[in-house]
Amino acid sequence: MAQHRVLITTSYLEPGDEVHRLLTDSQYAVTYSRPQDRRSPDGLAAALADTDAVIAGTEPLTADLIKGATSLRIIARTGVGYDNIDVDAAARRGVVVCTTPGVNRQSVAELTIGLMLDRARGIATSSAGVRAGTWVQTSGRELSGSTLGIVGLGAIGKKVAAVAIALGMTVVAHDPALDTEFAAAHGVRPCTLPELLEQSDFVTLHIALSPQTYRLIDRDALALMKPSAHLINTARGGVVDEEALAEALQAGQLGGAALDVLESEPLPATHPLREVPNLLITPHIGAATVQARSRSGRLAAAQVIQFLSGKAPDHPVAEASGQRVRS
Repeated sequence: MAQHRVLITTSYLEPGDEVHRLLTDSQYAVTYSRPQDRRSPDGLAAALADTDAVIAGTEPLTADLIKGATSLRIIARTGVGYDNIDVDAAARRGVVVCTTPGVNRQSVAELTIGLMLDRARGIATSSAGVRAGTWVQTSGRELSGSTLGIVGLGAIGKKVAAVAIALGMTVVAHDPALDTEFAAAHGVRPCTLPELLEQSDFVTLHIALSPQTYRLIDRDALALMKPSAHLINTARGGVVDEEALAEALQAGQLGGAALDVLESEPLPATHPLREVPNLLITPHIGAATVQARSRSGRLAAAQVIQFLSGKAPDHPVAEASGQRVRS
């Protein structure tokens, strides 16, 4: 019986780590893509040749790449989002796509709270000022008594809600598939998206990117928000119309924003968000903790082993791409 071949493209996984040991203990041949390959369709195509399984990061796995990978049988995404994978093309080829849901909920929720605290108190701005030789004590605001609007009350949204409530915040939420039992038990008030935007002092996004959610937060949505409100996005960059956000911040129509995700990553040098005030940007670090990455790698490897052993993976993407609406 031929040895199964597994390609790992997730940048934080490396030879000799736990994931590598799990796969080699199952007698699989493991290879790793080079950074330059992950940035090049031709490089990825070469790396995918004769590969049975991929443990994938955020690089685009397009229809052409999947079509050309004639031996490929499963793609295990180390993360909950899969908007970088052409799921329809994979389905046409009979390639199973699975994800690692739940592994990063604590890490993303903690970063969300951290970004919100920074927006409330200007932590990063104050620190930069001290380093530049100034000593300016600006007045921030307490989170206690503020209203937090959560768009997408899934696993991460629920974690954020619990912490926000513990801090004394009022929490409202919009989710077409709202968990009414959780909301009732925790005092989270359901509302429509316009109501949430109008009422909230902080708005945090926890929805997956899909045709339905693409640029959900557009000019009209931003216009509904309080001039003092802050927008937090740790979901996907495409959920926010970044040009409209830049204009709102430049015009002082919004108190501020914090973005961990962008529609184009890294942020292009000429992007309008580079020049706007009251904006904090972090380089997609929501799931970048030792614990979350360890959980993600282990779960992805486990599902590859399950599948190549003739069993169904635990977390397959069953629907066509673009239908998933929250994280």
